[in-house]
Amino acid sequence: MSIQNLKVSPEHNDLRLDVYLTQVLSDVPSRNVVKKLIEFGHVRVNESIVKANYKVSEKDDIFVEIPANFLTPKYVEPENVDLDIFYEDEFLFVINKPRGMLVHPTATKSKGTLVNALLHHSLKLSNVNSDIRPGIVHRLDQETSGLMLVAKDNITHTKLAKKFKRHEVKKRYVALVEGCVEFDEGRVDVAIGKHPHHHEKKAVSMDGSGKDALTTYKVLQRKDKATLVALYPKTGRMHQLRVHMRYLKHPILGDDKYGHKRTFPRLALHAQAISFQHPRTNAFMEFVSKTPDEFYAFIKQK
Repeated sequence: MSIQNLKVSPEHNDLRLDVYLTQVLSDVPSRNVVKKLIEFGHVRVNESIVKANYKVSEKDDIFVEIPANFLTPKYVEPENVDLDIFYEDEFLFVINKPRGMLVHPTATKSKGTLVNALLHHSLKLSNVNSDIRPGIVHRLDQETSGLMLVAKDNITHTKLAKKFKRHEVKKRYVALVEGCVEFDEGRVDVAIGKHPHHHEKKAVSMDGSGKDALTTYKVLQRKDKATLVALYPKTGRMHQLRVHMRYLKHPILGDDKYGHKRTFPRLALHAQAISFQHPRTNAFMEFVSKTPDEFYAFIKQK
């Protein structure tokens, strides 16, 4: 069982309880799961049971208990789902995740995720991130395709997590973006914080409340109405590439949150390459996947 005692910070003052917990609890996958925790009495505010719409304030003491089996076995069932395994050794996987696949189960979707597939393929996965996210060291958005690292044991997981935190894992994405990007290469050094109106979205932050975020880019091919770019995130903020490209007024094609969904049949973002020093053998590892065919087909038409 995971137990947390929380103190509400000024920036969260007057948020709904379920919204607040969704933002601050790293081991709970969705707002719907938070609501279930509240409904079943696993959340107390100032020693009292309250409802999900309770407005938190700085004076509140919030106690949260998450039972170890709260989401299992309902949410984590091995499933025979095809996996594109780029690389595998006794310590880790490199998976080429297809677009449309969730990384782990949520309160609204319990099957067909990467975790379901991993549990069917391997009996050996780390559990650092709780029972509903075995092996998962980092994530990709559901509609983003590409390469991901998965840990088989807790030592490997912890070492990889530290490498991500120290920015020692290098990643390259390719994306189709709207319009003709003017400069051949550039950088976006703009902080990212909460969206003022939509809790599920992020936004650039100019008031000092956001977290530092840095992305560099390089144009690979351009046409009048679209540009194929390589993107290099130097930090790992949620939705960083999508927010930064919108900030440049070149949103990623097919982005229903930060651009225009109808511009492309999918989110045109692919995690193409990843490189790192192996956490157990210290060997330098680099993996590169091909750019999706539909990206090239689209840019040739424009």
